[in-house]
Amino acid sequence: MKMPAIALIVAIAMASTALAQQRSGPFTIAETGAGYATLYDAVNAIGARQGTIVIAPGSYGDCAVQESGAITYRAATPGSVVFDGGICEGKAALVLRGQAARVEGIVFQNMRVPDGNGSGIRLEQGDLDVVNSLFRNSEEGILTHDDPAHAIRIDRSTFSRLGRCDRDLDCAHGIYVGQYGSLTVTRSRFEAGNGGHYVKSRSARVAITDNSFDDSNGRLTNYMIDLSNGSSGVISGNEMVQGKNKDNWSAFITIAPEGRMHSSAALDIRDNRASFVPGVRRQSTFVANWTDDAVRIGPNVLAAGLKVTDRR
Repeated sequence: MKMPAIALIVAIAMASTALAQQRSGPFTIAETGAGYATLYDAVNAIGARQGTIVIAPGSYGDCAVQESGAITYRAATPGSVVFDGGICEGKAALVLRGQAARVEGIVFQNMRVPDGNGSGIRLEQGDLDVVNSLFRNSEEGILTHDDPAHAIRIDRSTFSRLGRCDRDLDCAHGIYVGQYGSLTVTRSRFEAGNGGHYVKSRSARVAITDNSFDDSNGRLTNYMIDLSNGSSGVISGNEMVQGKNKDNWSAFITIAPEGRMHSSAALDIRDNRASFVPGVRRQSTFVANWTDDAVRIGPNVLAAGLKVTDRR
C-alpha cells in the first residue's frame, strides 16, 4: 500500500530533523560527522575504536572519562576551546585510561578538587600526546598514574600558575608523571608556579629539551625539574630563571631525591642556561644528585652563584 503524499512528506521531514539533531552539537566526531551535545557522549560514541573529536569554539564545563580506544581531542581553532572547572571522578577534566589519547589546541583552567590534585588531564594508562595546549590557574596541569609500557609527549604547550603545597596535603605540581616508560617535553613554557615543582617525573627516561622555565613570578615554588627516582635521557636547550619567592632555592634540577629506582648514568644535561631573576643574588646548585651515578653535565651557561653539581 502506497503512503499518502502528505504522510511521505512528513516522514521525510521527520527523518531530516532527526539527522540534523544527530549531527548537531559542539562535539563532532570527524570520521562520521555526528555531533553531540556533551563531550561525555562523544567519547562514549567512539568507545573502543579510534576517532577524533573536533570541538567548536567556546567555554565548557564538560569533562569526560575515556575508558578505551584511541581518541584525539582537537580544538576546531587552536586556543578557542576552554575547559573551565569541569571535573570527572573528582580528578580532572579528562580522565584517560584508554589505549591512547591526543590533545590539540585546548585550554584547561580552574581545576580544583578536595584532595588538592585538580588537573586538566589525569592519565591513568596508555600513551598521551599534548600539543599546542594551555594549562593554567589550577592545582595541577597533568597528573599521571604508573604505566611503564607507554609514553608521554608534550610539545608547544604552556603551564602557568599551577601547583600548590598547602592545606596539609601532598604538594601538586605543574606536571607530575608517575612510573611511565618515557616523558618527552619540547618547546614548552612553564611559568609563575604556585608551589611544588614545575616538572616532577618518576619516568625511566626523559627528553626535556628547548623549553622555558620562568620562575620570575613564582610563589613558594621548588625545583624546575625533579627526577624523583632518577632517569636516563637528555635535558638540553632549556632556559631556566629562578625567582625570588621560593620555598626551596637549593637546586634547579634534582636526581633521585626520593630514592634511586632508575640509573642516571646515561643522563646528559647540556646546553642549558640557568640564572636568577634580576636583583637576586644567592647560592644554589644547578644539578643536585642524591646518587653515585656519574651524570654527564655540560657544557651549560650558569649564572654567578650557581654550583654545577653536588652530592646530597
